[in-house]
Amino acid sequence: MENRKLVVYIAQSLDGYIATKDDSLEWLFQVEGEGDNGYSKFYDTVDTILIGKRTYDWIMEQEKGEFPYKGKECYVFSRTPKAATDHVQFVQGDIVSFMQDLKSKQGKNIWMVGGGNILHPFLEQGLVDELIVTIAPAVIGDGIPLFKAGDYKLNLHLKSANTFNQFVELQYEVLHE
Repeated sequence: MENRKLVVYIAQSLDGYIATKDDSLEWLFQVEGEGDNGYSKFYDTVDTILIGKRTYDWIMEQEKGEFPYKGKECYVFSRTPKAATDHVQFVQGDIVSFMQDLKSKQGKNIWMVGGGNILHPFLEQGLVDELIVTIAPAVIGDGIPLFKAGDYKLNLHLKSANTFNQFVELQYEVLHE
């Protein structure tokens, strides 16, 4: 049995930012895409979703409290313990053992929604298996970077490159040594 993969599926500006300093994605929504830019096809490949608390709060504010990932197993990483809701469980603690447990269970792939703060320790611990990064033709100059500086390196293998009108999607497998 093959283990499930942890997949980062995210959009960024050409200069490497996932949002402006004030968490705005307006620059992203101004880009002309094609259909849903491959989102539905990707969404069908996952049954578990990981979200950082800051990103979760942003999503809930944008969606006016209507949780967009109903029917999926969802975990929100938070430094402070919180009670589970109808849709998410809040987790703290050792991400390595948490991920080993999650990956060993039967199921589809696991989607790391974001953001940059939660992604960083997963990259440092070598827990990410695949990166699907959609590049928007926008340079925003400053913001929240997709990749923070740190003590890690990723060796990648390009699996595919797709275009959705003005977006370019790059899919990489992380080569674990």
